[in-house]
Amino acid sequence: MEVSIERARREDLEAVRRLLRASFLPVEGLADWVSTTLVARRDGAVIGSAALETYGDGVLLRSVAVDSAMRRQAVGRRLVEAAIDLSRELRAPAIYLLTTTAERYFPNFGFERIDRAEVPTGVQASVEFTSACPSSATVMRRWMDD
Repeated sequence: MEVSIERARREDLEAVRRLLRASFLPVEGLADWVSTTLVARRDGAVIGSAALETYGDGVLLRSVAVDSAMRRQAVGRRLVEAAIDLSRELRAPAIYLLTTTAERYFPNFGFERIDRAEVPTGVQASVEFTSACPSSATVMRRWMDD
């Protein structure tokens, strides 16, 4: 059974929220970014997600999650690669993310650990930075000039 990566639709929102909750990821603010959310589908069901919050000074990658039954099958990799491609289409200068569990995963995609002070003010104003993620979360950046 084939897994497809595509843009989320408004009706996917609850399935994405369930997936995020099962992965212990925040759901706050996600509804504002459905148009830049990607989902992985298998047999029509949402089995993975990755969302981009777009700001003038960068994008925030959030909500990267894969159903536990589908892990270790490159679904997460495909979602992150699709999010990078979408960031490129959006002409974002850089992608930022916060993580408490995957700081060793994201360097595979060119992300590097940075200080919070290096994150532009637009991205820092996001729900993820202001309240949804703990201040102890690792901050990472990938420049889009490559």
